[in-house]
Amino acid sequence: MKSSQLLRIGGISLGLTLTTLTHQYAAAQASVATAAVTASPDEARSIAKDAFIYAYPMLFNYKTLYEQAVDPASKSYVGGFGKFRNYSHPYGPENKEIVTPNNDTPYSWAWLDLRREPWVLTVPAVKDDRYYVFQWIDLFTYNFAYVGSRATGNGAGHYLFAGPNWHGDTPKGIDKVFRSETDLILTLGRTALSGAADVKNVQAIQKQYQLTPLSAFEHTSAPPPVTKVTFPKWDEAKATSIDFIAYLNFLLQFTQPTAPSEVELMQRFAKIGIAPGQAFDPATLPPAMREAIEQGVADGMAALADAEKHTTSSYDLFGSRQDLNGDYTRRAVAAAMGIYGNTKEEAVYVGTRVNADHEQLVGSQPYVIHFDKKDLPPAKFFWSMTMYDLPARHLVANPINRYSIGDRTKGIKYGPDGSLDIYIQQSSPGADKESNWLPAPEGAYTVIARIYGPDASVFNGIWKFPVPQKR
Repeated sequence: MKSSQLLRIGGISLGLTLTTLTHQYAAAQASVATAAVTASPDEARSIAKDAFIYAYPMLFNYKTLYEQAVDPASKSYVGGFGKFRNYSHPYGPENKEIVTPNNDTPYSWAWLDLRREPWVLTVPAVKDDRYYVFQWIDLFTYNFAYVGSRATGNGAGHYLFAGPNWHGDTPKGIDKVFRSETDLILTLGRTALSGAADVKNVQAIQKQYQLTPLSAFEHTSAPPPVTKVTFPKWDEAKATSIDFIAYLNFLLQFTQPTAPSEVELMQRFAKIGIAPGQAFDPATLPPAMREAIEQGVADGMAALADAEKHTTSSYDLFGSRQDLNGDYTRRAVAAAMGIYGNTKEEAVYVGTRVNADHEQLVGSQPYVIHFDKKDLPPAKFFWSMTMYDLPARHLVANPINRYSIGDRTKGIKYGPDGSLDIYIQQSSPGADKESNWLPAPEGAYTVIARIYGPDASVFNGIWKFPVPQKR
C-alpha cells in the first residue's frame, strides 16, 4: 500500500442550475426521515453483508476525510478543504495516521469539495531525475486521475478537477481536465526524497504545489455558495456495526448521479434502508431485523478477513472503477491492507509475511532476501522495501532508524556479481552486513516492496518477489 453544480459566469446554463438546486432539495428532504426497510430478516442479512463490503473502503476513506478536513483537533488535520498539508520528512514509527505508510516519498495531502466549482492543481517544473506524483482518489476510493512523472511528465502545468455535475468546456490555460464521480475527492502527492540533505529541495518544490478554485484561476466571480454540510463525527465502533448504514447514506449524497452499473445494486441495498442522504436509526427497526443486519455486518467482516489473508500483492487491488470492474471485495481488501495504494502502472506493492516454510516472519529469526542481478526489482524510477509490524502495520522503531531499504539507500552493498542480499532480523547482522540490514521487531511482521514505474514483467508473473530464507 481517491466544480460540480455551477459553471463559470458566462458559461453557466439555467437548466444546470435548476437541476443542481433540485438535487440539493431532494437530498435535504431525503434526510428528514429514516429510509424504509422492506427486506425479510434472511434477505436483510445477505444484503447487509454485501453492503458492508461495498461500504468498507468508503467508511475508512471518510475516517481520513473527517480527521484531515473536518476535525481541527485531529493531529492529521490539513486545514480544511482546498488546502495542502505538506510533509517534508519521511514517516516514522510515531506516525500512525494510516497503515502501511510509504517511507520513501514525503506526502502532500489535500481534500477538495467540488460541489461549488472545479479546482485547479498547479505544479512546477520538476527536475527529470526526481520522481513525483499526485494520485487522485474519489469517495469510492477509486484512483480516477494521475498527475506526475509517469502520467503527465515533469513539466509545469495546470490541471482542472471537476465533479459529476459540472459540464463545462476546458478553460483557457488548463492542460487537462479530470472528472470525478464524486463531489468530495482526495489528492495524495508524493515527492521523492534522497536523505536528510535533500529536505530543503523537497520543501521548495512542495511550496509550488497550488490548489485554486476555477473562478479564482480565471479571475472571475465565484459561483453562489452551496449548502453547508454537517459531517457526522467519526466513530469506528459505530462505523463497523449496523450504523455503517448511516455513514454510507451520508456519503452517497456526494456520489450522485448513481453510476449506471450500480443502479440495480442500490435498489437492492435500499431494502435495508440504504439511500443517498437519508437518515438511518436502527432503534426504529424490529429486534429481528436489527439482529439480521448486525449478523450481515459480521458476515461481511469475516469474508473480508478471509480475503485479506489470501492476498499477497497489490497488482490488481487499486485502480479506477474500470480496473476494479465491480469487484467490491477486492476494493475492500485494498482499503484494509493499505488504503490509497497506487494503480499498478504507477507503482506496485508486493511482499510477504511468511518465509520459505510458510511460517510467520518474526524478528527473533534472522532471514536473508536474495536478489540475483537479473532479478532485482524492475523499476523505471526506484524501488524500496519497508518493514511493518503486525497486526498494526506501522513502521518499526529500531536502533539505526531505518524503516526501509532499496536502490537509493546510501551505502547499500551489492555482490561482485551484481547480486543483492537484504538481511532482516531484530539484532544487527554484524558490522560487515549492517549496510544491508532492515531491522525487524521482536514479534510478527510483514515486508512490503514498492516498485515505482514497474516493468511489465512484474504484472505477467515473470518477475517474482524472492522468499525470505532462514539464516
